[in-house]
Amino acid sequence: MEPGRASAPTATFFLPQLCQPQALLVLVVLAELLVLVLELSQPMQPGFDWVRLGLTSLFVQWLVLLSAALLCGLRRWLARLSAGLAGTLCCALVIALTLACTAIADYFGVGAGNSDAGRAQRYLRHGLMSLIIASLLLRYFYLQSQWRRQEQAELHARLEALQARIKPHLLFNTLNSIASLVASDPGKAEQAVLDLSDLLRASLGKPTSLVLWKEEVALAKRYLSIEQYRLGKRLQLDWRINTIPDDLPIPQLTLQPLLENALVHGIAPRIDGGVVRVEADYKKGVFILCVSNPYDEAAVLQASSGTQQALLNIGARLAALFGPRASLSVDRRDGRHFTCLRYPCARPTQESSAI
Repeated sequence: MEPGRASAPTATFFLPQLCQPQALLVLVVLAELLVLVLELSQPMQPGFDWVRLGLTSLFVQWLVLLSAALLCGLRRWLARLSAGLAGTLCCALVIALTLACTAIADYFGVGAGNSDAGRAQRYLRHGLMSLIIASLLLRYFYLQSQWRRQEQAELHARLEALQARIKPHLLFNTLNSIASLVASDPGKAEQAVLDLSDLLRASLGKPTSLVLWKEEVALAKRYLSIEQYRLGKRLQLDWRINTIPDDLPIPQLTLQPLLENALVHGIAPRIDGGVVRVEADYKKGVFILCVSNPYDEAAVLQASSGTQQALLNIGARLAALFGPRASLSVDRRDGRHFTCLRYPCARPTQESSAI
């Protein structure tokens, strides 16, 4: 737990990871655009000075890369400071690097003008330019981080509201199953109560948490054991999940509502019951999960609004955690009803980038 605690300040720090390839590419492109603007702001000459453009570009690019490397290395330490102090130190470090690079350029005779007045003016101009550019970029990073934190707070509130609706729904439906066992088999009813306690403990978890796939399957099997007491041989299960890694991330209490939906609509209304099939696949960073059950037109009339609400909650949670690429679909074919979800995810288990 200590690593997670240590990384918490850096996770919310406004300065992004400037060592990442994407961030470096953006900085290099912005730096080159700045060089072009500086060259175009000079008085027009009969012939374009390509040598000066190349030297200026080399100077600015080295400055940008050195600044990015320095700030990236100090990011963990800067994250412990207040935002204002960290921003001030970042500006000071960029200015110091700019003046140092200017001094090195003068040492090798690259700078224009060798007089003391010209050299002082050049140092002042470079220092002011680096201060303005660094301040603007840091202000942009800060505003972007504040917007991201506000978005995460709104997302957390939405997920808490959805999780609050899952808890009573799960309790009421499972209690109905246990009630049918009390008179017929008290021993099984007692075991079902223990399984229910595990389900409720899971439902009280953090609404934004992702759990391991193996933990979600174990929890779903506890729910199925309760239903197996009630339905007996009418309930048959077909698990096709052997190719799924145990550490694949999945939102907590996702599989159980899908199974409940299959039991309510596909097994309970049928005298002879049927097979509930769970199929899962993970390819190219996308997880696909399908739960299917036998389908009869007559079963539509016995649809439960509770299970429909659970499916709506699952779809809303997937969209909130994984964005527009996540989906929940319903299909009927070959006499079976399919409820499938898919979302992009990476291993090992980690919180969603949106959280």
